[in-house]
Amino acid sequence: MNSVDFLLTNKDITYEIRTEIKRLGRPIPDLIISKTDVGKSRNYSRNFNSSVYDRFKWLCGCPKRNKLFCFICLLMGDNQNTWTQEGCVGKGRHKATA
Repeated sequence: MNSVDFLLTNKDITYEIRTEIKRLGRPIPDLIISKTDVGKSRNYSRNFNSSVYDRFKWLCGCPKRNKLFCFICLLMGDNQNTWTQEGCVGKGRHKATA
């Protein structure tokens, strides 16, 4: 089961189901995310590195949507920010990092 997609598409989830999803752990798939930034003298290519999951324990990924999400926000039902509605594919700040 893709827990991120399930949490995004099912808003009325019972406490028991949320507890089971938490027990299973956050999904940390390898995603295919790349971005090219234009610099003054050259272009810079950045690719997703799964080690970011080790640095940010709240981060999870959705292979179906190919985006990153905040697992805590998804699990708790906070659908008021980019990290739970659209996902993030680039540089993004999140209150969970503080």
